[in-house]
Amino acid sequence: MISAQRFELLNRLWSRLDYLRGYLEESAIRDYFLGIICYGYLSRNIEDRVSHLLRHDKRSFEEAWQDEEMHDGLREELISALGYVIEPQFLFSTMVSQIKKSLFNVECFQSGIDCLNRSIMGADSEHSLQLFIDMDMSASLLERHVKSESNFIPDIMVAIHEILFSDDSISPVLFGEAYEFLISRFAANAGKKAGEFYTPPEVSALIAKIVTTGKNELRNVYDPTCGSASLLLSIAKEVKVGHFYGQEKMSTIYNLARMNMLLHGVTFDRFDIRNDDTLEQPRHMDIRFEAVVANPPYSAKWSAGPHFLDDERFGSYGVLAPQSKADLAFVQHMIYQLDYEGTLAAVLPHGVLFRGGSEGKIRCFLVENQNYVDAIIGLPPNLMYGTTIPVCILVMKKSRGTNEKILIVDASHDYESGRPQNQLRDLDVNKIADTYINKKQIEHYSYLATLDELRDNDYNLNISRYIDKDIEEEMIDIKTVERQLGEIDRKTAEIDAEIKSKLKELGIVFQNR
Repeated sequence: MISAQRFELLNRLWSRLDYLRGYLEESAIRDYFLGIICYGYLSRNIEDRVSHLLRHDKRSFEEAWQDEEMHDGLREELISALGYVIEPQFLFSTMVSQIKKSLFNVECFQSGIDCLNRSIMGADSEHSLQLFIDMDMSASLLERHVKSESNFIPDIMVAIHEILFSDDSISPVLFGEAYEFLISRFAANAGKKAGEFYTPPEVSALIAKIVTTGKNELRNVYDPTCGSASLLLSIAKEVKVGHFYGQEKMSTIYNLARMNMLLHGVTFDRFDIRNDDTLEQPRHMDIRFEAVVANPPYSAKWSAGPHFLDDERFGSYGVLAPQSKADLAFVQHMIYQLDYEGTLAAVLPHGVLFRGGSEGKIRCFLVENQNYVDAIIGLPPNLMYGTTIPVCILVMKKSRGTNEKILIVDASHDYESGRPQNQLRDLDVNKIADTYINKKQIEHYSYLATLDELRDNDYNLNISRYIDKDIEEEMIDIKTVERQLGEIDRKTAEIDAEIKSKLKELGIVFQNR
């Protein structure tokens, strides 16, 4: 957790952005601000590594870099250890020093970004593609304002440096926490678009507990609609994760995801996040994952072309999810990528539980033919960014064996009300996780539905069909009500008499009507 003092500093930093909102759109402010933080973090890593490498020399980084005998070896060592290089003149601390001496210009920062991009993993990897493209200092977006607001980039750089990078004793963990904190603040301001890149942390924590049940380590995890990668990274808070994989359709959010990985200390060689449409152009088809997690766009459109019936992800079902609602298409894709011993947990709209047509046939196949559905967890309303509708978590496994029961949980009433979003409390998250892990049946809360019951309901998985709501109807005692009404009439008569008496004392005649 971020300390109260650091939280206050981050809030102060956040407030520094307010004056920019009259000049730039919120998404542009987000991209510049978070991009600068990422650059500063990568720069600090370079300084720390170089300091270690040159600990027995009396040369500075700049002197060693200019030495022909040391230059190539130093570069190779940095590429090998960190996957990139930032040259001495482009270090974040160097540029901040230049700002304080009035020697800085944004073109220098752009040169540093270009140099960094060329160096990433030797520039042979997809990692090198456009990591900082959304904070291009030469972009027309900046050119329209940089003359009248020429100090806003330097001001942000100095503020970020003072809060995050000026103290060498600051734990590296803080950078990831700070990035998450700021993403959440941007998400809160983004309205409907927030759901495109951020899953509330308590929902991510719940999913992490579910997919790591009984495990201390995961070989790999995968999110086919990874957004800012916050959901992926939440898994690492529960168990050790070897490699992270993801795919994100929006290029801007794709860059946020990669930066988020780096700021959480995940090096380039431990993550593979691709920028493409998961349903149309999947990029990890040859890999099976121990954990698959997702918060895909709800009821998104997709092509649903007939060629998908020949796609190994969808062909065995005989039907495709409707063109107007890709929810179950994402589920089918995730199941295909899931390892036999793995667990899948996805946040989905409740419609996937009961809609008919092709979705009903897919649901029947998942339950009857494959026996993959392990649990359905109904969550409270207004929990997710960008929508007020209640959602559910669909949990699936391929290794259920002869277990034909599905745990159904109605956790929709347990939450803390808030604005703009409601929140799951720690006790709510822990209750849901405990119920799932131990497959508990709790009256009005959870139920283990049998296959016969699912058949009787025509594979309709709507939670209300299996769990009665805990609503106690108050018994009305007619005699008590009559007595209460009589008492009200008596008191009314007494008050009327007192009013008449007071009016008479004042000489006002009260006429009965």
